[in-house]
Amino acid sequence: MDRKYIFVTGGVVSGLGKGVSAASLGLLLKQRGLKVAAQKLDPYLNVDPGTMSPYQHGEVFVTEDGAETDLDLGHYERFIDENLNRKSNLTSGKVFWNILTRERRGEYLGRTVQIIPHVTDEIKESIYSLGELTGADVVITEIGGTIGDIESQPFLEAARQLRIEKGSANCMFIHVVLVPYLECSGEYKTKPGQHSVRELQGMGIMPDCIIARSDKSLDDDIISKLAMFCNVERRAVIANENVSPIYALPLLLHDRGFDDYVVSRLSLECSDCDLAEWRAAVGRMTQPKKRTVRIAICGKYVKLRDAYLSINEALYHAASWNDASLELSFIDTEEVEKSGAEHFLKDADGILVPGGFGSRGIEGMILCARYARENNIPYFGICLGMQVAVIEAARSLAGLSHANSREFDPDGSECVIDLMDEQRNISAKGGSMRLGSYPCAVKKGTLLHEIYGRELVQERHRHRYEVSPAFRDRIAESGITFSGTSPDGKLVEAMENPACRFFVAVQSHPEFKSRPNRVHPLFDAFMKACI
Repeated sequence: MDRKYIFVTGGVVSGLGKGVSAASLGLLLKQRGLKVAAQKLDPYLNVDPGTMSPYQHGEVFVTEDGAETDLDLGHYERFIDENLNRKSNLTSGKVFWNILTRERRGEYLGRTVQIIPHVTDEIKESIYSLGELTGADVVITEIGGTIGDIESQPFLEAARQLRIEKGSANCMFIHVVLVPYLECSGEYKTKPGQHSVRELQGMGIMPDCIIARSDKSLDDDIISKLAMFCNVERRAVIANENVSPIYALPLLLHDRGFDDYVVSRLSLECSDCDLAEWRAAVGRMTQPKKRTVRIAICGKYVKLRDAYLSINEALYHAASWNDASLELSFIDTEEVEKSGAEHFLKDADGILVPGGFGSRGIEGMILCARYARENNIPYFGICLGMQVAVIEAARSLAGLSHANSREFDPDGSECVIDLMDEQRNISAKGGSMRLGSYPCAVKKGTLLHEIYGRELVQERHRHRYEVSPAFRDRIAESGITFSGTSPDGKLVEAMENPACRFFVAVQSHPEFKSRPNRVHPLFDAFMKACI
């Protein structure tokens, strides 16, 4: 069977859920026995989102091989349950960077460098190489942005060319459109979707399938009208109203024949779709819960919840796995600095301090860690959340009253958190941290060892500071256990406080590896402690 290529585009407005739709299709095809690879093409000029503010872009999702990528890749991994790689996210910035680097080396042999063919060829090569690298039967590529955006045109042109090169039998386009409801007239309107399809046709692309996004279910007349005026079969228009949780979306799309149509359209050789495990996971999420767990996420990017998307989802996985409803409160640690921790945390069953960069709100995070320790409330620190827990312990337990991080106090005398040696002479910010999967040696007899049940684990990282070796012994003597290190013992990967019923912090980002049908053990243990 020839490799198949599926492109997912969006029109009318952004934020329609192209990524979740692409991820859902990936899950459905995988459950039919196909090997699926997923990819996001982003039109912005940043090389990757690593240097972008979370308020601009949401969280940065890190792959096993250390690529800083779009948060949609988190959806792909959680739905498809396949580890993605650096070829799974391509930006305009990366495309132009590669082309201009080759131009400066003289690799184009004096030819004029142009959008066509050089930019489009670079994009197609990225799509083809992902298929070759993964050995996928189907490559699903989401094109970011909205049809009509200037920035997206080279990606759409590359996709159009790819369809010609591989043949329409091996390539299809799925277009996601909004079908808005007008309260004043009491009706849904298909015209925005029609105009979006016309715009796509103007790029030389005829969509094979329309996903009609709406707040509520659409009646058959609306579906038939979209099919007629968008020039697709009736069965190729898939109504997709809002669902909760989002993990129910693959079930809805399957029940409406989405994957059946894709399989038929591409003549895919595969088995029936086995969704038993996924239905069980969704069933756990939607069944009535015995208890409610209140968890406070104490950070600096709380105004945009997508900044902590993978953490939110991992907590949700753990709550449903433990038959609990999850109530998240997002605490701005700058406000904690003004009003104290008790005001915000007195009703919390658990406290989580996530990652971040910069000095804003740090003292508030330290106050949250102290409140958890002093009141024996389950505490889970992730990345920066581990660093502030070490700082708090150094100040309160080890007598290092000026303890801080070199990041926040460059001239400090008691920087218990310091730059990693290999980071000291690096000035560039993009892609220069400790990124991707690294091993962690787990100390026997610790809570961390009890949670993992193993002496060596792999977790993903995104940081450039570490616990300073100069202060490790003194902090350990105060009662803190460094329960995880790099295999050579040089870097601290995890710490815990045995005096508390659950006080665990890790330098890594375990949230990236949690799945709805396979909760991460650290999040599971934290949730059990909160319950």
